[in-house]
Amino acid sequence: TRGVCGTMVLLLWTEDGVYRAADVHFEDATRVVDAGRVMRVTRPGSDAAFACSRTGLYRSADGGQTWSDLGVPHEEVYSVCRGPDGSRLHAGTHPAHLHVSDDNGASWRELDGFQALPSREEWFTPRHRNEAHVLSLDIHPDAPDRVIAGVEVGGVHVSEYRGETWRERRDGVHDDVHHVLVSGPRTWVASCGGGLYRTENAGRDWTRLDGALSRRYFREAIEHDSRLYVAAARSSPGTWRGESGADAGLFVSDDDGETFRSASYPGRPREVILAWTVADGRVVAGTNEGRV
Repeated sequence: TRGVCGTMVLLLWTEDGVYRAADVHFEDATRVVDAGRVMRVTRPGSDAAFACSRTGLYRSADGGQTWSDLGVPHEEVYSVCRGPDGSRLHAGTHPAHLHVSDDNGASWRELDGFQALPSREEWFTPRHRNEAHVLSLDIHPDAPDRVIAGVEVGGVHVSEYRGETWRERRDGVHDDVHHVLVSGPRTWVASCGGGLYRTENAGRDWTRLDGALSRRYFREAIEHDSRLYVAAARSSPGTWRGESGADAGLFVSDDDGETFRSASYPGRPREVILAWTVADGRVVAGTNEGRV
């Protein structure tokens, strides 16, 4: 299991597609998208779910029962976000390109301004075919024209003009960006391969939050009921073998990341939490070894 996304049902994304389950026990889970490796399933709104995969971007409008391929020009889609008006979609791919649809996925065009960022030629890592990908995309409803992109490996970048032009916000944050939690129009938490970072001014300055923590490889964070939950491993996935596995931890903060306490969970420390959702008022987590 790579992750979970849920409201009335749970959608679980895996190495061999998307599975749908009626509740958190998921005994009745059935595969609903045969898409190979799925990077993320998200519900940016209540009327549709999107699955980002190595074979395309898929959408379901009926609670995850049926899905359609939206035909993004780059086949490997790693992230998606939707504007508050519901019609404009942004898709991030591997290699690191951004595409936009102004008609809810019927047609797409590339956002060339993203390729014009000064650091673009520096976005690569040997582990990903000497290329990079847009692993995180989001828009806050109180700032509908601001698009926030996180690149693995390439940093955080921001558009104030619906993705048409871009500025780098990578100074002060680790460039191996796995996820950017957009909790407010200007307040974000970046989970990176080299730490956990927070900005309160839309990326102009970053503060490191993990100084007192025992892990440094962060995958994703979630906020619920005024609590910040973060998960981390000792190092990158290539080290998640052996007796201790990922040597992972779960950390919870009640003061916006100023302080954290360690929390236990089934599978720790071998298994690392890769993704989160909130279902029926409960925080739900999925790990790298198939546990929810």
